Amino acid sequence: MNFLPVYSRELRSYFTSPVAYVVMLFFILLTAIFFMVFIGDFNMASMNQESPYGGGYNLNITYRVVRPLLGHMSVVMLFVLPLITMKPFAEERKSGTMELLFTFPLSDLDILLGKFLAALTLFLVLLSLTLLFPAFMYLHSSPETGTLISGYLGLVLMSAAFISLGLFISSLTENQIIAAVGTFGMLLIFWIIEFTGTNQLLRHLSILEHFNNFAEGVIDTRDVLYYLSFMLLWLFMTLRVLESKKWRS
Repeated sequence: MNFLPVYSRELRSYFTSPVAYVVMLFFILLTAIFFMVFIGDFNMASMNQESPYGGGYNLNITYRVVRPLLGHMSVVMLFVLPLITMKPFAEERKSGTMELLFTFPLSDLDILLGKFLAALTLFLVLLSLTLLFPAFMYLHSSPETGTLISGYLGLVLMSAAFISLGLFISSLTENQIIAAVGTFGMLLIFWIIEFTGTNQLLRHLSILEHFNNFAEGVIDTRDVLYYLSFMLLWLFMTLRVLESKKWRS
């Protein structure tokens, strides 16, 4: 449990800087806008269904609100998580505290886990705030609980994958802007390869491809393994970067 000092230090640094609050505002505001749009569309369809000339509308709130909301939340994550992961290693390198961190009785794995779990905790706090939207839906309708559970599980797994890649990019540079842009660029590549057509290998590598089942209420072990493998790969790569810098310093 040697990673706990790094974890608590990193978590404090998030909430003592404007980063956490700007990211929180951006994430919640965009998610709320999408939610209002989908709820408004659902209400409009309901009123049209009740009119003499209405009909043919799918009034399943899970289909019209929950699924598109989960999908759009994953898109917002594409922009938000690079802002969270640009700081952990890039700032340490720029301020010169990285070498000091290596002198503490901590392994490279302790340092990495502390920073990874702190970033993940920050995002889980953001994600927990969005539970207000399902709560509102339960007050006025009956969304499918299974879809909500699988969708939020997918978002958590996706966030862990995003963060692991972001930490790797952050470990390569001391410029936080470069770290954020580099992370966004890499994630975007893994996002858009779903649209490459019928190439099954490329589609299998797509982050979005593996989230679709979660958003539809299906928990497939292949999708879970994909996100876990993606996360472990980039954490391993980050560990190798830390070890190389430790030897050079």
